[in-house]
Amino acid sequence: MKVNTMTVVGFNYTKLHAEKSLTATGKVSITNNLNIKDVEEASFVMGAEKQDSLKFNFHYESIFSPDFGKIELEGSIIFLESKDKVAEVLKTWKKTKKLPKDVMQEVLSSVLNRCNVQSLIIARDINLPSPIPLPKVTFE
Repeated sequence: MKVNTMTVVGFNYTKLHAEKSLTATGKVSITNNLNIKDVEEASFVMGAEKQDSLKFNFHYESIFSPDFGKIELEGSIIFLESKDKVAEVLKTWKKTKKLPKDVMQEVLSSVLNRCNVQSLIIARDINLPSPIPLPKVTFE
């Protein structure tokens, strides 16, 4: 089993937006999307040493169709990483706008963990259906 060295050292929302139309007719379908908008180096000093890290800017949205509502979240997440890995990821991103699979998996999982919970809270507060499936209790 491979041990991942990426460690989350920061998470920040820069935009929380929600809207709901007054009427909904028929069945509501929900689509969730997450995109990485940009990747940049975000080195900082902790103790006596410079720490190498990557900052991933993201956009998450839940769209409630047809025209029932929308939740948008934007922000950034910062991962501590080795200097070599930072350079590799930045080079790949600048060239192709893609991330290595191991990095992409870690980033998307971490962002989704936060955004799914936040969108669930926002949906509850403005009376939209849950944007993620919730467990249901059934009796036989």
